[in-house]
Amino acid sequence: MRAILLALTLTAASAPAQWQILDAHTTTDLRGIDNVGKGIIWASGTNGTILRSEDDGSLWQHCTIPPGAEHLDFRGIQAFDANTAIVMSSGKGDLSRLYETTDGCQTWKLLFTNPDKDGFWDALVVQKGLGLLIGDPVANRFQIYGAEDAALEKWQRIGETSSLRSFRFDLDAYPGETLFAASNSVLRGSPVQGFIFVSGGILGSKFSLASEQRQTPDGGASYMSFKSSIPVAKGDTSGAFSLGAANQSMTHFGELVAVGGNYAMPDEGHGISAWSKDGGQHWKASKTQPHGYRSAVAYDDPTKTWITVGPNGTDISTDDGHNWHPLKPDPKSGDQPDADQHWNALSLPYAVGPHGRIGLLRPDALSPRP
Repeated sequence: MRAILLALTLTAASAPAQWQILDAHTTTDLRGIDNVGKGIIWASGTNGTILRSEDDGSLWQHCTIPPGAEHLDFRGIQAFDANTAIVMSSGKGDLSRLYETTDGCQTWKLLFTNPDKDGFWDALVVQKGLGLLIGDPVANRFQIYGAEDAALEKWQRIGETSSLRSFRFDLDAYPGETLFAASNSVLRGSPVQGFIFVSGGILGSKFSLASEQRQTPDGGASYMSFKSSIPVAKGDTSGAFSLGAANQSMTHFGELVAVGGNYAMPDEGHGISAWSKDGGQHWKASKTQPHGYRSAVAYDDPTKTWITVGPNGTDISTDDGHNWHPLKPDPKSGDQPDADQHWNALSLPYAVGPHGRIGLLRPDALSPRP
């Protein structure tokens, strides 16, 4: 459940951030967040940290650390209910791993360890019994692994001619192209819609789509797969860091927004955001950009509002990413002066950041639109 109940009228000039800061009694950097709904939230971060709440974030359980994971950086977490979750660590070679719990994080099972000593995992998606992992290119080839078994224990590398449940992936990467494990959101998709991901690097950012094989009228097979360029910042530390989708159908991604910038220069306010209205085939830079590097973006359907977060603030868009406006703290409502800042990842209405920071976007932070 990603929706937030909303009430106030919002203006670009005065928009209260309304982030309620929650206390999870940890100082580790938090990088992953998944709001399952019905009060259940999971979060993850450095030093093998995994947190769980069953009451909308009022109380947080510090989960048992998986064996041998005390120094791992858990940058992605995907939960399914109060008992079941998969957590992904990011790191070179065997520091990239997947663990699963089915007993409310009392115990963990190692599902898969990166077999490539030069690999680095960036994002995980699990839907409808299918799992997909994507990692940085090795020898100019993206490293993608998939699992289709019910237990998600049989992960296989997607190769040049192999496919995953009839999906075809273009694995080629240009020299210097990379992915960013900032918020587990460079990868999106499902077995029905297909899978999409965004990259960055010295030659620019790319959008990639891999769809399921479909029958053609003459009895043959076709794949809807393509790559396109995203007009955001270029460089070793620059590119698209997060991808969001709105107004999705069973077979189409609808409107797309990509955010990022240069994480080494977080206050630089250009080359941060771009949007697409045709499923990623063509992209345009946002006319009014977010005011700094952004690591995560999400869409709130009830209000038709996009929100993006990063180290130096929060921005919103009510026109599908064409223009962004800062969402500032409101001292009158008791917000901390920096309540809009220091965020890494989103799972609305929650956000996580460094030093154990967890925020809840209050119900009156955004305004519904007809």
